[in-house]
Amino acid sequence: MFDLKALHATLEQLEEERKIPKEKILEAIEQALAAAYKKDYGKRGQIIRAQFNPETGDVEFEQIKIVVDETVARPEVPEGEEEPEVEEGDERFRFDSEKHMWLEDARRIKGDAELESELVFPLETEDDFGRIAAQTAKQVIIQRIREAEKTSILGEYAEREGTIVTGIVQKVDGRSVIVDFNRATGIMPNNEQIPGEYYRPGQRIRTYLVTVEEGSRGVNLRLSRSHPKFIEELFKLEAPEIAAETVEMKAIAREPGSRSKIAVWSNDENVDPIGACVGQKGIRVATVMSELAGEKIDIIPWSPDEAEFVAASLSPARVVDIELDEENHTAMIDVLDDQLSLAIGKGGQNVRLAAKLTGWRIDIKGVDENGNPIEMNTEKPKQVEEEPVEE
Repeated sequence: MFDLKALHATLEQLEEERKIPKEKILEAIEQALAAAYKKDYGKRGQIIRAQFNPETGDVEFEQIKIVVDETVARPEVPEGEEEPEVEEGDERFRFDSEKHMWLEDARRIKGDAELESELVFPLETEDDFGRIAAQTAKQVIIQRIREAEKTSILGEYAEREGTIVTGIVQKVDGRSVIVDFNRATGIMPNNEQIPGEYYRPGQRIRTYLVTVEEGSRGVNLRLSRSHPKFIEELFKLEAPEIAAETVEMKAIAREPGSRSKIAVWSNDENVDPIGACVGQKGIRVATVMSELAGEKIDIIPWSPDEAEFVAASLSPARVVDIELDEENHTAMIDVLDDQLSLAIGKGGQNVRLAAKLTGWRIDIKGVDENGNPIEMNTEKPKQVEEEPVEE
């Protein structure tokens, strides 16, 4: 029935290329053979099981009967009689002689038979079954292989969720980018792309794997290059201290393609968290910025002291004084007049990112060297609402 040499070559190929274990394929073959046998020679309700020996090519068929008693099964209805109404609360299933056997009858065959155990009865293999099975089982085997492959892919990529994956741009479909990973396909919607970046088919691309979803046509991966965690994963590739969690990224605020702020903390007093991220001659941060299309990155020290953390978040501007209003969750900050525009940033970006990073609403104003407020005739002190830091 089987070309054993070709079978073993196929099993090895599927295991190597599609990561489908041989046992799964053999299980699919046995299920297909059992289904084919039942279709042509079995009866309705029968439980047929096939035992396939991949070394010899021999196939044995068995009929399985489940041992039951009156506590779990209602008596069989004789042929020609109507099915009686089931009393309310009776959850027993109807006895079927093709797949069930009463406990007392089972014990006549096997003395130690237990309730819900299986009795196995060998079946004869029909002379022309090989030809019929080859035709009937083909589609079942193909379907089982697809299911096994989908399960394998789901398992593989589920473990990589929240990490960086590398694929090849397959096509740009409207505003979405389709990325090929050989065994799975990824989709990067427009809102997950870095503004201003362009993608072309055949381009090798790094993305952040946001979620893994099972679709009707296979496994779909939702990808992102704008996610805040993408920066953290890139730094893990460049900085061993972050990969080893010696240095932690406590908060990230990002405006993709333009500028980001990251707050870092060291769990080892001998390791400088900012130096670990910057690297010798700035090589580490420069590599990350290059991957992000030149996006600027401010690295600031995180502190458990809220006032210290908020003040540092306005870097590169220097804060003269800070007062926290806990009730309204507002930070009132003074900076020297010549630092005001730096603290606010172009279009308010610096203070906006600081508010997002820290979670505080920031009210910032300029003062002179004596701490006196500078008269501002054109606008009020810059106030920025806090935004939740994206995970």
